[in-house]
Amino acid sequence: MVPGALCDFGHFTVGNNMKPCGVVAAGHPVTAGAADQVLRAGGNAFDAAVAAFFAACVAEPVLASLAGGGFLLAGFPSQACKLFDFFVQTPRRARTGVDFYPIQVDFGSAQQEFHVGMGACATPGCVRGILQVHASLGRMPLTELVVPACEAARQGVVVNRLQAYIFQLVRGIYATDPARRHLPLASAAGPVPVEGDMVRFFDLADVIETLAIEGEDLFCRGEIAARIAELCDAHGGHLSIEDLREYPVEIRAPLQITFRDVEIITNPVPSTGGLLMGFGLQLLEPMDSEVAFGSYPHFRLLAEAMQQTSDARLRHLTATPGADDQASNRLLDSSLLRQYRERVAHRARALSGTTHVSIMDKMGHVASMTVSNGEGNGYVVPGTGIMLNNMLGEQDLNPTGFQKWRPNQRLCSMMAPTLARFADGGAVATGSGGSNRIRTALLQVLLNLAYFGRDLESAVHAPRIHLEDANLNMEGGIDDTVVARLTAEFPEHRVFDALNLFFGGAHSVGRDRHGRFQGVGDPRRDGVSAISGG
Repeated sequence: MVPGALCDFGHFTVGNNMKPCGVVAAGHPVTAGAADQVLRAGGNAFDAAVAAFFAACVAEPVLASLAGGGFLLAGFPSQACKLFDFFVQTPRRARTGVDFYPIQVDFGSAQQEFHVGMGACATPGCVRGILQVHASLGRMPLTELVVPACEAARQGVVVNRLQAYIFQLVRGIYATDPARRHLPLASAAGPVPVEGDMVRFFDLADVIETLAIEGEDLFCRGEIAARIAELCDAHGGHLSIEDLREYPVEIRAPLQITFRDVEIITNPVPSTGGLLMGFGLQLLEPMDSEVAFGSYPHFRLLAEAMQQTSDARLRHLTATPGADDQASNRLLDSSLLRQYRERVAHRARALSGTTHVSIMDKMGHVASMTVSNGEGNGYVVPGTGIMLNNMLGEQDLNPTGFQKWRPNQRLCSMMAPTLARFADGGAVATGSGGSNRIRTALLQVLLNLAYFGRDLESAVHAPRIHLEDANLNMEGGIDDTVVARLTAEFPEHRVFDALNLFFGGAHSVGRDRHGRFQGVGDPRRDGVSAISGG
């Protein structure tokens, strides 16, 4: 397992005459290890993604949950890609007087407000979505795929530096009475665990094992569904058993964009992260070939592209709950792009809680999966270890205001699991957590690869910027003279001391034209990668 770094695929060996059978990059060693174990046992990339999801619910409990939502982009060697959309849905009815209140999350150099409580919970899709991925594309028994997660849940996971930091960020949620009663995370040092603590999830292990045997009915129609509905009735939530029973997984044709000679395949509408990332790339397509990597023109053009993308989002995309079917045509229309490109050209000289897993296997399958539980809403389903999501309390997902959602609609997401295919036959799978920073993180990784010709490690590790509401955020590592010029132009700015999880976590894997694997876990979120032996 390689923490936050490229596996040296040119010199990597896995044993006598053994060929690698796949590669994984993820946000935690337990998550990546589950996928690696499945690949070594003969599973494909989709089996490995299923195993990684359940392991993430144990090892990354703030970020991943059975009660969250997400997306999986499935790539194949000889057929069109598919996008499994199992993101959260608005409830079928809105109740009044719900439990819904704000908390502040302090990133040090930035603060963000989230809303929690039972009234913040949207209809979850992860269980139905992950099990449908397995039924459609997997080849190993589900009972085998959940073994790594269940073993980790019972034997315990040591809380690492990043997970301890995330727990501290959301301690206001986990310190609530419902969470403290039903989730075994309290530490001697306080209401949340600290680095070095061992956490175990016996109830969650039992639930995962039972799901593998009984299937989705346990969560969507049976005992767990009934417990969720009871919690909502008792504590002011919107969900009913009908919401869980009728939730649909959507299989969509991905959005395809060409940037220079690279084919980029990503999450389509009604989510907008992939569309906005693609729009930003299209704005930068005419960029002067003499622009140097890391230079002032590089970052100034990036900032302007981000600014114009934000403007286009407000002016040309449906506000909520998601973009309509014509949004891609509108935003990528050549005449509109021309207008925004001109604005960029004129400048050329001058937690949400989300985790991502990227996997490739030796058969040519790709699984790029992003899942989220928001930050959790403060309620754990009794006897299960499952924290409910707070997606109705995420400002990014509710741009017109809280509790104004339309019933029974997919929420719009910035998540954008992505596959890039290069003209020489190579490919990269990537994606990121990071709320509104997802689209700008992926924009920069792809630009670093496709325009600047950086290798995968450099593309992921390079310092990033993020511009939103005229506020420019810059990571440490950018040249001081470039920072000075940028801060002079953007009076509202924040300069981080180093790479920071605020700027996402683009855990990425690649395969070169010779079929050799590489993997990079984003160091901003303590990412790890592993090449699996055969």
